[in-house]
Amino acid sequence: MTGKYVKKGRIVGKSAVAILAFMSLPGAVPTGELTINVDQLRSSKGTVQLCLTTQKKHFPDCEKDPNARFATVKASAAQATFRNLPKGQYALAVFHDENANDKLDTFAGIPKEGIGFSRNPKFTFGPPKFSKAIFSAEAGTNVQNVRMRYFL
Repeated sequence: MTGKYVKKGRIVGKSAVAILAFMSLPGAVPTGELTINVDQLRSSKGTVQLCLTTQKKHFPDCEKDPNARFATVKASAAQATFRNLPKGQYALAVFHDENANDKLDTFAGIPKEGIGFSRNPKFTFGPPKFSKAIFSAEAGTNVQNVRMRYFL
């Protein structure tokens, strides 16, 4: 059968076999897009900073995670998109940098600026556990709505 293959009694075209071969290559992981909508900002001043990680030990700041993804958007936009995101488990941390000084301002360890996390877990003292913020990103379009919280 020229140009066709038989699989479990079915004839499969060359293009289907090529796609299957491509998907089996190392690094050929299906990718998606993750859109983050940030809700309940107390002002449109400054920026919103986001970090996305797959690693518990790097949550919530992502600081030493070489594979973390970061984004900064104007607070007035309140939406960010991560593209070409491999399918997997992620946790997201967000803060509203109202004075745009590129850091989360605190007073006695309490954030003076808004913070939020994927899946909007409840938390009081300190950030939520990684397990409370983790979500699955699939190939295609994914959306997370993050509700900001202010303590001061």
